[in-house]
Amino acid sequence: MEWNYRSAEELVAALRVGAVTSVELTDAAIARIERDDKVINAICVPDFDRARAAARDADEARARGVDRPLLGIPVTVKESYNMAGLPTTWGMPEYRDHVPAEDAVQVSRLKAAGAVLLGKTNVPLTLRDIQSFNEIYGTTNNPWDHGRTSGGSSGGSAAALAAGFGALSIGSDLAGSLRTPAHFCGVYAHKPTLGLAPTRGMVAPPAPALPIDLDLAVVGPMARTARDLTLLLDVMAGPDPLTHGVAYDVAVPPARHERLADFRVLIIEDHPLIPTGSAVRAGVNRVAEALADEGARVERHSPLLPDPAEAASLYMLLMLSNAAAGLPVDVYEQLQTHAAALSADDRSLDAARLRGMVLSHRGWVEANNGRELHRRGWRQLFAEFDVVVCPITPTPAFPHDHNGGLEDRHIDIDGVDYPYFDQLV
Repeated sequence: MEWNYRSAEELVAALRVGAVTSVELTDAAIARIERDDKVINAICVPDFDRARAAARDADEARARGVDRPLLGIPVTVKESYNMAGLPTTWGMPEYRDHVPAEDAVQVSRLKAAGAVLLGKTNVPLTLRDIQSFNEIYGTTNNPWDHGRTSGGSSGGSAAALAAGFGALSIGSDLAGSLRTPAHFCGVYAHKPTLGLAPTRGMVAPPAPALPIDLDLAVVGPMARTARDLTLLLDVMAGPDPLTHGVAYDVAVPPARHERLADFRVLIIEDHPLIPTGSAVRAGVNRVAEALADEGARVERHSPLLPDPAEAASLYMLLMLSNAAAGLPVDVYEQLQTHAAALSADDRSLDAARLRGMVLSHRGWVEANNGRELHRRGWRQLFAEFDVVVCPITPTPAFPHDHNGGLEDRHIDIDGVDYPYFDQLV
């Protein structure tokens, strides 16, 4: 039987009844990687010897009556997570030999849940791209079309899932790094609420693995089915024992409804700052039509929707204020000069990014207060609607584009070029 494309949920059930062993699942996954990954390049750091040993241990544990949520399930891990004994580089050549001594907290949780870790998946340089390529490990191709990107920064994980290299993966997301690769590769990902899943050990070298959560940045599950996201999120969720672990437990509320006919759905096709391409628009509308056919209440406008343009500007301010915090002083001073020269009425996203890079603490507090007003607005909207359906990015996976700096690239939307990073909205 072909096991490599079965869901984790199905594999757990098969393992429990003895229809397959973890060794068989692991060998099948490794065989597929060795056969197909030469052209996809999703698994940048294989760890097959330890994976086979873990699979044997899982089978022996199950024979003794042990049962854990992911016992014997082959999974992959984004390169940016620390795994003891394997390099963590974030694609930076100067850290190609950086080998952490301890696992990230999420890697530890995978192991405690019984997962078999096949290896690490490819990322872009410093995780800062919508594609996944770097000088150390090369380019990850989209499994569906090798001339196109798998997305970034969790592009190796999304490609691995689409290619049948393990049933689950863990990634991270600050600016779409879970959602965009899942969209591009046709798999599933979930960006959890900030603070739900601890990030300790998902850290750029050579920084220490401190128990802190970066603003806007989270870690989260990736899978080939939505139900498998739940299975993996249950393993990942819960406070870091070094911080909030003494104070609270996770109690996720149940789904509001069981039947699609009972859901109230808001469809958002467009963004005021960047158009939605025709292919993605068609996909959103297929979802809207399917929901309506099942009896859901589907609407396309609501006065409760917080202003998307204002949200995009606030997001750019908050994100870039963090991203620029480690810049050299001379670069920071140059950026301050450029930002001071901006026109007061320049509300472009380029201007928001520049202002964010030199944001004062006073400015950050103001932007954060704006964020809280948006949160209040979304709480009010979700009292009226259960679900919001909207595009992940303006386009499907686009052809590889490694030309020039990130700020110099463009995204082609139905034949018209737009600034590359504007698609993050």
